[in-house]
Amino acid sequence: MTPSQIRSAIRQAQSKRKQAIDRYNREVRRHNQNVKQAVNNYNNEVRRYNARVRANRQKIASELRRLQSSSTARYQIVKTSAIALNSYYERLDAGGSALENVHHGGEFLDLSERENANSLALSNALESEADESSIDPSELLRTEIDGMLQKLSSDLSNRWKGALFSLNPQNPDAARHFCTSAREVFVQILDMNAPDEKVLASYPDCDTTPSGCPTRKEKVRYLLGRCDLLTTEAVDFVDEDVKNVLALFRVFNDGTHGSSGKFGLNKLLSIKTRVEDGITYLFSICQNT
Repeated sequence: MTPSQIRSAIRQAQSKRKQAIDRYNREVRRHNQNVKQAVNNYNNEVRRYNARVRANRQKIASELRRLQSSSTARYQIVKTSAIALNSYYERLDAGGSALENVHHGGEFLDLSERENANSLALSNALESEADESSIDPSELLRTEIDGMLQKLSSDLSNRWKGALFSLNPQNPDAARHFCTSAREVFVQILDMNAPDEKVLASYPDCDTTPSGCPTRKEKVRYLLGRCDLLTTEAVDFVDEDVKNVLALFRVFNDGTHGSSGKFGLNKLLSIKTRVEDGITYLFSICQNT
């Protein structure tokens, strides 16, 4: 090689070395930016989660104190069921570490906490004498679960819309009419996602009803097992939560309370929130496979 060729080769080598260093530095900067963004996202999510948990915990504690301080209850079935659900939630929460690292486990625990808070809040709302509200009546018709129901069945979507349509504060039987339609939505979600034959195939020795069908608790066990959330505490809580919502339906369908007077917006909205979030909770368990 001539001296000129040698110098050219050196310059090319230096150029390639500089390009390699530049590429490396860019990758390092990009990696560091991604790490920083991931850490920021994680920290933001932790802050949101902690704020949500604090809010629910405070709500649960406040509503429970309020419920337990009352010596009488017009809706005794609802009150008793709410207190029972809270006891099951405390057991679930105590053993929650077994689910925290499971896929969807954190979401399941969050929604379970919300279910407990809603149940206690509804019981107190129903017992409250005052029902003045500045809520816009159109809030009773707003829903975020129609798309969810459409995925399962257009019939379920129509039933839910019919249930919401009946929630008119001028309707003295609003709660009963709402619960009659909403109950079918709730029950069908459970039956469609945990059909008898599949539950029996997975658990041949499961508990059954007198007619030979799997019990509701066995359907819950099947659903939780399908999404790796199967613990005794989880099964007990979800089964009690379903029972809590169905108890609400029974209370208003017996004709004793629905015909005794109109509910104001606060109570109707509390009933709607309890049922709507209950549907969301059950749907989330069904879909987390």
